[in-house]
Amino acid sequence: MKMELQEAKQQFIDTWGALGSEWGINKSVAQVHALLLSASNPMSTDEIMEKLVISRGNANMSIRQLIDYGIVYKKHIAGDRKEYFIAEKNVLKWAMKIAVMRKQKELDPVMEILREISKNTEKDKTPEGKEFHKTVKDIQGLTDQLETIANKLFNTSGGDLLLKLIKLMI
Repeated sequence: MKMELQEAKQQFIDTWGALGSEWGINKSVAQVHALLLSASNPMSTDEIMEKLVISRGNANMSIRQLIDYGIVYKKHIAGDRKEYFIAEKNVLKWAMKIAVMRKQKELDPVMEILREISKNTEKDKTPEGKEFHKTVKDIQGLTDQLETIANKLFNTSGGDLLLKLIKLMI
């Protein structure tokens, strides 16, 4: 079964939107990202609205969020007053930016809370207090290791370490 290009792009946009929802990202944000990833040329807000059948407010909010993530950029076209947008096409680059953002948003706050709980429970010498403190310290140890790995992966230029790990696994 041969799929036409436009049909394939629409399936990509729909699938990316569904995946985004599963990962806790607004469906429209994920769909705008997919649309811009699949676009050959910069797109205006009006074109994005028309293609995805979303409101101007939804389009603008989604674009701003993607710009804040650092995975979509404004593109000025000489002689045109409209704002145009393009997606970062280097998959590793935008995946790393999203991973760093998710780490900051999700892992870092948990680690701070675990440190605080650990500090507040370390002097509790009751059996229940000792057991709880040990559980928190074990979780903290795992998250510390995850943070160390994440920092090493994210802080290499161009994701070199991540690429090497992927090649080792294949």
